[in-house]
Amino acid sequence: MFTIGDFARHGRVSVRMLRHYDAIGLLRPAHVDPRSGYRFYEAEQLARLNRVIALKELGFTLDQVGSILDERIGAEELRGMLRLRQAELETALAEAAGRLAQVGARLRAIESEGHMPTQDVVIKKVPAVRLAELSGLAASFGTEEISPVIDPLYDEVCARLDAAGVGGYGPAVAYYEDAGRGDGSVVVHAGMILPEGVRAAEGVDVVVLPGFEEAATVVHRGSMDDILPTAQTLATWIDTHGYRSEGYARELYLECPDDRSQWVTELQEPVSRA
Repeated sequence: MFTIGDFARHGRVSVRMLRHYDAIGLLRPAHVDPRSGYRFYEAEQLARLNRVIALKELGFTLDQVGSILDERIGAEELRGMLRLRQAELETALAEAAGRLAQVGARLRAIESEGHMPTQDVVIKKVPAVRLAELSGLAASFGTEEISPVIDPLYDEVCARLDAAGVGGYGPAVAYYEDAGRGDGSVVVHAGMILPEGVRAAEGVDVVVLPGFEEAATVVHRGSMDDILPTAQTLATWIDTHGYRSEGYARELYLECPDDRSQWVTELQEPVSRA
């Protein structure tokens, strides 16, 4: 048997924690000396301790931990529960990281107010393009709503084109439309430029996207999660140079390496003279 101090050391927990677990009936000592009151534990109790700590660190309350362990759940079922909880926490972590990125982008936009560089905005004609595309619905035009929709669409478009042996497609073009529901939702189109004469894959829509006679364009360098300052630079230029926006800006993805911080994207917003 181990003294409470030795058991705490082997379990990598505090003596105070073991005393608390004893007090609430979560992990009783194997033996308590009736004269001294000293607690003693057996090595096999490390298994229960490990389960208590794992469940607690995965967000279960101590009451829930006790209920789970008292039901004598098998190791395989417990592993399944822990994997499910792990997946939930990973999803929450990814969502928190996305919100953090949006806060950072909004902060950079605020910090850029009054001195946004506008010399890189160019007015030009944008030609029509033939696209192989898939579409989806986003709850709003916010980056946090667009990204979870557009990324899987591009994965699926490219997978279907590759599976069909279609080559020579690209670069990617994304464009957006109001969904017409009155709730701010947006139709997201994720397309790959398809050369004339090249057939698309089954299950992929082929459309000819009309060009713009006039578009205000600017190049964004970096992740699309950080698009806000660049998009607002473009909006500022349009407003201060006597133009009026005629719709959502298209996104022409010029360079898309694995490192998204190295992406190069051209925003193309249709405009007319105000």
